[in-house]
Amino acid sequence: MSKIINNLHTNKDFFSNLKKVVSGTSLSRFFGLIRDISTTNLFGASVFHDIFVICLKIPNLFRRFFAEGAFNQAFVPLYSEYEGKKDNLRSQEFLNAITGILVLTLFIFTLIVLIFAPIFIFLFAPGFYFDPVKQDISVQVLRIMFPYLALISLVALAGGIQNTHQKFSVPALTPVIFNLSLIIAALFIAPKYDMPIYVLAWSVLLAGFLQLIIQIAPLRSIKRLPIPKLNFQNEGIKKFFVVIFPAILAGGIIQINLLVDTIFASLLETGSPTWLYVSDRLVQFPLGIFAIAIGTVLLPTLSKLDANKERIAFNNTIKKGQRFVLFIGVPSLIGLMFCAEDLISTIFYRGAFNEVDVFNSSMSLMAFSMGLPFFMLMKVLTPAFFARKDTKTPMFVAVISLVLNASLNYLLAFVLNFGHVGIAIGSSVAALISVLILEGILYKDGFIKIHGVINRFNIMILFSSIALIIFLYFFTSMTNFMNFNQPQRFLFLTIEIIISIAIYFSVSKLIYQKSLKNLFN
Repeated sequence: MSKIINNLHTNKDFFSNLKKVVSGTSLSRFFGLIRDISTTNLFGASVFHDIFVICLKIPNLFRRFFAEGAFNQAFVPLYSEYEGKKDNLRSQEFLNAITGILVLTLFIFTLIVLIFAPIFIFLFAPGFYFDPVKQDISVQVLRIMFPYLALISLVALAGGIQNTHQKFSVPALTPVIFNLSLIIAALFIAPKYDMPIYVLAWSVLLAGFLQLIIQIAPLRSIKRLPIPKLNFQNEGIKKFFVVIFPAILAGGIIQINLLVDTIFASLLETGSPTWLYVSDRLVQFPLGIFAIAIGTVLLPTLSKLDANKERIAFNNTIKKGQRFVLFIGVPSLIGLMFCAEDLISTIFYRGAFNEVDVFNSSMSLMAFSMGLPFFMLMKVLTPAFFARKDTKTPMFVAVISLVLNASLNYLLAFVLNFGHVGIAIGSSVAALISVLILEGILYKDGFIKIHGVINRFNIMILFSSIALIIFLYFFTSMTNFMNFNQPQRFLFLTIEIIISIAIYFSVSKLIYQKSLKNLFN
């Protein structure tokens, strides 16, 4: 009976926390969209926007390594163990030690990048390095914004602490500050300067400071504000290093994977990095709101269940996560595929962003959308390994993904001349293969059960998707967004989205014959 009550409580907490993260992330993604509209309106698909998005990508890639990636995946399960033992002193000592190590590592690494910035431009964007003008601007922009990595990594540590204590609201809303900082800079400050790209670079650094400052009060409220101390003898630190090294290799491989995409994009025609960036941002909208949100909730939830040896609840939580992202991911794929040009023309077709940019961005968006459900599933499956402190399996899968992605990028982008679209296709195929491998391993280890392909959930997804495809096929064939003015594009896109959502959810509820809320319980 106690296990049943605990499972019911877990369900309640899981979806309560998920709502908080989805709400905060949705607001953040909305402002992120406004940010991208502001920067593309300012620069278009010019060399300046190409430089800005690639230089911003460099600290963000390492951010996923130091913060959301390897570090947090090793930190959260260990910290959950300490909190489960209700030993406040040992928990605080572990936090102080881990913060001290993180601060020292970030300081050294940031200093190295600032000194050797031209080398990092060569590694990440060789197409810029061999152009003296592009190289000079890229190096200056990177040096201005790279310290943002140290600030946002500490923000992520603060978020990991709060998430472990089931506090999700502040970490989910924090990125809004970053987006607002860039929006204000792009709209009101940067246009007054001859080189507006430098203004945006400084606004990135300012956003990092602001995001870190607002973490202080929430950490104090749970009495877990770390004081950095170098204590390599702490027992938790020793465990941390054992767990993190495979995670570092996995995280490093993933970042190399993203680096490969960036390198290939910089070698393509001018505008390619921007077209990929714009289309990737739209894919990141459902990915960030739902998949990353559920991954954020899953890691501390699964870590707690694993620490308490609750195997059934652990397996059921993975199942709920998979169902949730498939229920959202499949219609998102269909919507992005059919509405690619409608979305990009409505959102970005203004200022310096022209009709050619709309077409090219739409093509890569359609290619990225094919991999969306698999990008989303990876955010659900990897916490199942990290929660059990298994960092080796994701590492090996990351190696396979790296080799596959690099090979496909070269083949599709350069040999078959698909250009930037080939890079998007390669990423989607690599995600598909990675998910199949992870699913197979979890099935083999007994964490995933297959009870037959023909079931009410799959039938519901199938028929709801067919209904959505029929509507979007006829709607898009009867409209041409490029011929509309901006108010008309906005009106027709709103109608298109509202009807699509209504059709998908109505057919789903009709087939499921119960409240959709029960679907994940």
